[in-house]
Amino acid sequence: MTMKDLDNIPALMADIGERAKAAAAQLATARPETKRQALEAAADALWAARGEVMAANEKDLDYGREKGLSDAMMDRLLLTEDRVKSMCEGLRAVAAQDDPVGEVLAEWDMPSGLHIRRVRTPLGVIGVIYESRPNVTADAGALCLKSGNAVILRGGSESFHSSAAIHAALVEGLRSAGLPEDAIQLVPTRDRAAVKEMLTMTGTIDVIVPRGGKGLVGLVQREARVPVFAHLEGIVHIYIDKDADPEKALRVVMNAKTRRTGICGAAECLLIHRKVADTIGQGLIRALIDAGVEVRADAALQVIAGTQAAAEDDWGREYLDSIIAAKVVEDIDGAIAHIRQYHSQHTDCIITEDDAAAEQFFAELDSAILMRNASTQFADGGEFGMGAEIGIATGKMHARGPVGAAQLTSFKYLVEGDGATRS
Repeated sequence: MTMKDLDNIPALMADIGERAKAAAAQLATARPETKRQALEAAADALWAARGEVMAANEKDLDYGREKGLSDAMMDRLLLTEDRVKSMCEGLRAVAAQDDPVGEVLAEWDMPSGLHIRRVRTPLGVIGVIYESRPNVTADAGALCLKSGNAVILRGGSESFHSSAAIHAALVEGLRSAGLPEDAIQLVPTRDRAAVKEMLTMTGTIDVIVPRGGKGLVGLVQREARVPVFAHLEGIVHIYIDKDADPEKALRVVMNAKTRRTGICGAAECLLIHRKVADTIGQGLIRALIDAGVEVRADAALQVIAGTQAAAEDDWGREYLDSIIAAKVVEDIDGAIAHIRQYHSQHTDCIITEDDAAAEQFFAELDSAILMRNASTQFADGGEFGMGAEIGIATGKMHARGPVGAAQLTSFKYLVEGDGATRS
C-alpha cells in the first residue's frame, strides 16, 4: 500500500470493497472445519505476537493521552497481557461453536408436493466502524469469518496501531487455513473520509455495524445508504423493588457500576422504590460513595451525606465513568415510566424477589436485554455463550441484543418438488 493509494480514499475503499466481495463468495461455501482452523491459528498467532501487540498499544496510549481521552476511554483502549489472552480465548470460543451457515431453521411439506427448508446463509460483506476498543478487531473478525461473511474493519484513530497488530494475526490465521486474506480487511488509514465512503458502498457492503459513542452512531444512522445494525448508548437502569433482597441488591449494584465503568453494560441510573429508600436505598448510596462513585441524587436522596444534586440532564445520560444518577420512585409503575422515557433500549434490570413484579418489568419494557437479580455487566455476547460479540444491537430489525455469529446471517428458502406444477 503506497502513500499515493492512501491519498485517493474513494479508489482505496472501492478496491477494498471489491476484494471483500470476492472473498465473501469463497467464504459462503467454506467448510466449517476450515473456518475453525483459521480461527484457532489466529488465536495462536495473536498470543505469539502479544509482545508486539502491547508495544503497538503503547503507541496508541501515547496518542490517546495527547488527545486528552477520558480515563474511561483510556481503559477501553488499554491492552494488557490478560486482555490479549481474553481475545485469544474469544477466538477459540468462536472457533469451537457450531457453524451457523446452512443450519435448517424450519422445514415443512405443502399439499402441492413442495418440500421447503429455511436455512441460514451469510449476509455477504459486513462493514464494522468502531472506536477505541482494539479487541473489537478480533471479535468482529472472528464472528464474521465464522458466519461466512467477509468484513471490512475501520477502527478508531486512537487504536490504529493496536488494531493493525491484531489484524495481522487474523490474516495469518486465514493464510494458514488456505482462506482468502481479503476475508478480513482493515482500513489502513486514519482519514475520516474512509468512514463516509463505507456508508455509501451499496454495491459491495451489505450491512454496517457502528460500535462507539452517540456521535459515531448518529453519523452512521444519518448518512448511511447501507443497512445499519445500530449499537446505541448503554443508558442502563437498575430498579430496586420494594421486595428486593438487600444482599443481592448490594452485590449486583456494586458490580454493575464499579466492575468496569467504561463499558456499555455499566449501570448509569439507580431507581429505588419509596418503601425501601430509607433502608436498602440508603445502604446502596453509601456503599457507592464509599467506593468512590459520584452519586447525583434527586431531592429525596440528597439527605444522604456525600450525594450531589442531580440536574435534569442526568436522567438518560451515559456517563461511562464513576458516576451514577439515583432517584426514588413511587412504585414499579413509576420505575417503568422513567425507564421508558430515558433509556436507550440496551439493558435494564430489576432487583426483586417478587415474581409478579419481575414478570411486569419484563413484559412492559422493550429493551434488547432485561435482567432480574443479575449484574448488567453480563450484557455481553461472551457471557451469553456467543464466544464474542460484534456489538449490542438496540434497534428492532433483524439482529437485537448481543450480535454473535448466528445474528450475522440471513436465510434463504430451499424449495424441492418432484415435477410439481401450480394449478
